[in-house]
Amino acid sequence: MLNASHVTKLHDQANAHWHDHRLPFDKPTSSFEKLILEQHRANFDLWHSEDAARDPMSGDQAIAACKRTIDKLNQRRNDLAERLDLALLEAAPHQPDTAPLHSETPGLMVDRLSILALKIFHTEEETRRRDASPEHHQRNRERLDLLLDQRSDLASCLAALWAEVLAGQRRFKLYRQLKMYNDPALNPVLYGKLTGSG
Repeated sequence: MLNASHVTKLHDQANAHWHDHRLPFDKPTSSFEKLILEQHRANFDLWHSEDAARDPMSGDQAIAACKRTIDKLNQRRNDLAERLDLALLEAAPHQPDTAPLHSETPGLMVDRLSILALKIFHTEEETRRRDASPEHHQRNRERLDLLLDQRSDLASCLAALWAEVLAGQRRFKLYRQLKMYNDPALNPVLYGKLTGSG
């Protein structure tokens, strides 16, 4: 069900297609692939919303709207990482309580792979930017090598974790993110406005 190298391929293919719809894009072949792409899309949209929020020419209203969008996308990103973990827990065989507990869940590792894929895509763009200097190109080629190495390491770790889970040698739990900032019952700024208190 979980193939780390296939996850990175899905991320790369989605990045290319979402940046240029003329490029081919294979539709997901399973509900789990669809979930991976939904989670990656949340990161993709978050990345570009954060870029827009940093535009020095943007006015206060545009930046405030970007910030609200970023909060919603970040919530979606975390919710989808949890849904990935739920799907994997349902697919995994019974995990013995005696198996060592892994602190980072596969869903969170997929989320980190998603962010690395975006960094790789945009860094690779910088290696061939026409209005940039040769030094800029070289610096970004070096950054790209580091990012590719980090992604390879993380994908290997994810593959190893999933193999150990399937073998009953390691277990993971669903760790709820329990975000508070979007919840009007938990964010003092929001419930203060609702109740009219300071």
